[in-house]
Amino acid sequence: MKKSPILITLALVVFAIFPLVVKDQYYMHIAILILYYALVSQAWNILSGYSGQFSFGHAAFFGTGAYTSSILFTKLGMSPWIGLIIGAVIAAVIGLFIGYLSFRFKLRGVFFSLGTLAFAEILRIIIQNFDVFNKTLGVLIPYKPDPLMFQFSSRTTYYYIILIFAIAVTALVYYISRSKLGYNLVAIRENEDAAQSLGVNTYKNKMIAIAISASLTAIGGTFYAQYMLFIEPATTFSNDVSINILLPAIIGGAGTVLGPIVGSLIIIPIGELTTTWFGNFVGVNLMAYGVILILVMLYLPEGIVGWFQNKFGKKKSAKKNKDSSISGGEEVGTLKN
Repeated sequence: MKKSPILITLALVVFAIFPLVVKDQYYMHIAILILYYALVSQAWNILSGYSGQFSFGHAAFFGTGAYTSSILFTKLGMSPWIGLIIGAVIAAVIGLFIGYLSFRFKLRGVFFSLGTLAFAEILRIIIQNFDVFNKTLGVLIPYKPDPLMFQFSSRTTYYYIILIFAIAVTALVYYISRSKLGYNLVAIRENEDAAQSLGVNTYKNKMIAIAISASLTAIGGTFYAQYMLFIEPATTFSNDVSINILLPAIIGGAGTVLGPIVGSLIIIPIGELTTTWFGNFVGVNLMAYGVILILVMLYLPEGIVGWFQNKFGKKKSAKKNKDSSISGGEEVGTLKN
């Protein structure tokens, strides 16, 4: 009997009853951030973890979702639930545009990474220079609790919403990882030229991956805006945003379903608690992230989940091969007798 379904069910039960057990609002806030970063990092994982197209510019998609829903809400009174969908579509279009410029002209590796970084910076500069986006002042979202307007009086409601989002995206990643698309993306990551020579349409698969990744990241941006009730270019389009999005996946294990979740469970509490304990020391949370990242890169280059899978997966495989060889030897002995 496989243990994975049992562990997943247990984890879901723990997440579901967490607000019923923990009443402290600060710890509730940390739990929301864990799920939120698991969501956006999972979205990054689709493009960069599975297909190997390492993006340093996912802030472009995140900011697009945050600003689209916020501007439509504050300027036109449109529900952020609708803005969430519109923002996801716009982000997907932007992702396809970036993908066309990058993949059509065969930008790979560091060149693709720098291209995504540059595009996020371009969007940040555009936002800072147009009145419709309030330039550098940002957007202050008026708080009037109304479920139809994606605003709630309790953090518990925000918690369950982001929990549903995170579960849905993780389920999607699980499905992709076991679909033809997932296998094609992994083949592209391992050796794109070889995959193409075997008939994989690398351009098409990468375009699908970047569109899905961008739209899901934009959904995370909308949630962030409605939860924080204030956004500005520095907190939505900056390099820090892109780094915070990719860190959980790298630490947990890029290219694995559970990697972004495990990474978020580790680095978000550490970052929040170090900021609380050493509030006078500016940037201490970033120092903590840096130390964790260095340790992971040195000792667990494939991430925590990747290391776990390799170690125990190889043991199971070796045991299975040993049992097969023993069984085969017995059969040969029987035939000889």
